Amino acid sequence: MSYLRFDKTLMINLQESLPREILRTNRSGAYHCTTIVDCNTRKYHGLLVIPVPNLDDENHVLLSSLDETVIQHGAEFNLGLHKYQGNHFSPNGHKYIREFDCENIPTTTYRVGGVILRKEKIFVHHENRILIRYTLVDAHSATTLRFRPFLAFRSVREYTHENAQASRDYQLVENGIKTCMYPGYPELFMQLNKKNEFHFQPDWYRGIEYPKEQERGYDFNEDLYVPGYFEVDIKKGENVVFSAGISEISPRKLKQTFESEVADRTPRDSFYHCLKNSAHQFHNKQGEEHYVLAGYPWFKCRARDLFISLPGLTWAYGEQDEFEDVMNSAEKAIREFINGEPSSYKIYEMEHPDVLLWAVWALQQYAKETSRENCRQMYGNLLEEIVDYIRERRHGNLFLHENGLLYTNGTEKAVTWMNSTANGRPVIPRTGYIVEVNALWYNALRFVADMVREGGNEILADTLDAQAEVTGKSFVDVFRNEYGYLFDYVDGYMMDWSVRPNMIFTVAFDYSPLDRAQKKQVLDIVTKELLTPKGLRTLSPKSGGYNPNYVGPQIQRDYAYHQGTAWPWLMGFYMEAYLRIYKVSGVSFVERYLIGMEDEMTSHCIGALPELFDGNPPFVGRGAVSFAMNTAEILRILKLLSKYNL
Repeated sequence: MSYLRFDKTLMINLQESLPREILRTNRSGAYHCTTIVDCNTRKYHGLLVIPVPNLDDENHVLLSSLDETVIQHGAEFNLGLHKYQGNHFSPNGHKYIREFDCENIPTTTYRVGGVILRKEKIFVHHENRILIRYTLVDAHSATTLRFRPFLAFRSVREYTHENAQASRDYQLVENGIKTCMYPGYPELFMQLNKKNEFHFQPDWYRGIEYPKEQERGYDFNEDLYVPGYFEVDIKKGENVVFSAGISEISPRKLKQTFESEVADRTPRDSFYHCLKNSAHQFHNKQGEEHYVLAGYPWFKCRARDLFISLPGLTWAYGEQDEFEDVMNSAEKAIREFINGEPSSYKIYEMEHPDVLLWAVWALQQYAKETSRENCRQMYGNLLEEIVDYIRERRHGNLFLHENGLLYTNGTEKAVTWMNSTANGRPVIPRTGYIVEVNALWYNALRFVADMVREGGNEILADTLDAQAEVTGKSFVDVFRNEYGYLFDYVDGYMMDWSVRPNMIFTVAFDYSPLDRAQKKQVLDIVTKELLTPKGLRTLSPKSGGYNPNYVGPQIQRDYAYHQGTAWPWLMGFYMEAYLRIYKVSGVSFVERYLIGMEDEMTSHCIGALPELFDGNPPFVGRGAVSFAMNTAEILRILKLLSKYNL
């Protein structure tokens, strides 16, 4: 039994198959994303979506889709699927699908009369090239395949429409063509491993619709350009490989390249392997630099997401070198920021007040996995520089007050992970003393104090410990209320009584200003009011403004984003907190909980975890189809569990 296999019954039912998406990446920023029936439902979907650095910092859809037609005895059977106006789907190629399997690589098996055709897709690592292999499993007579490419040549954030500026020019290359619709774009090479005929028949396919954009209240239709079609004969048992990329390839290499790429993949045959595969997809290597993308299909490399996800995306399955590689790029970006230099790295939002503290937390995880000695040798100077930078009050929006707490202004601009905005203003204006920022600060002070003391610098260690004492006492005084939980933020006499998950970090971190009884009180209220099978709610149903469903137009979604929706990444810290309090007796609870997460592997984006879930049953997955922090934290919990199950 395959772990990620879908039968004919599900595939031909568009209500079931269209919400399920598939994502493959080349680990250098390019990706292929569509639904499991190959019908694009978002403007971000496409067969070949790549960064074009000389144009901008966005991804661009070059090849939107490829329609295949099986021809026998002059009869044509088109296997493509597009949505057009009036809820009209055409040409309904999904009806020929017998099964879809993406345990190893995405594989669709079609049956048309006596013809059985298998289609397998793979993205070449660190190259802007997708390969599709077609195998004629069975046929009783001469068979021809026709391939019709749908070209977009646009940013993922825009649409293309029929226009006179689009170039129709193309040049023949070995077993294929190259073409480029607009200046500034790279040429797209489409080639087959076998001699074929290209028929130049330029046309625009008008009014293709993307229902996922429609749901959000955005424009949702475009026209796609088809330059013509390729035709190739195929015999029973034979395979034909189609390549789309931005450089020419020798057709003789296509089969071998395909096979070597397949051999390099780990089968997604378990929950752990799905998560590990998903984790690898966030890595983005650009020349010498190595980033972590926050999610697909629209997120870039955000500093906070990078530091929170880095341990889970590397350490959780023993990739120390990958951690160090990413950290090498991140460290340079941190130093540029600290020194007030212009940023030369594509790591965004470094200025947010909690980011440097999350960097300390990430290095703390590194110390736990290697050794403190190793961490001190690699990152000791960086840790000291970060803490000095904050203590010396050099940060533009992080003010160390006499009471030892950090003050942040978040009324005009969203500055924490709860960053939704509406009409240019934060939906949740978290300002003043913010609970997780100060929990991170206390944890950072204690951790760096221990690190430098072990390195022989007693004076600095004593200074940081003294600072932590003041911070810890003020933390309890300011944040803890008479009901035993923590205020989300406090600004003078303004206290946010909302029950939110940000207090859980204080229980999860290695160093906490709370005693065990106080930690348990926080854990209890989070368990009672925020825990769902898919993550922690961002707001308790008992608190005012609870809005658990992330649906409707974008503005409606912005108001719901952190007002009750459930986020899986918070579970990493919740489970860590739970195991801190209950130790071995908490293991079975954590294991049972993770079963609910495993259910997600066959829905939404196959083998991945979406950005968030509705906060009420049936807890539907929403937002970005694959989200780095979620994947990372579930992997980190699995790693933590393994230490209890020795």
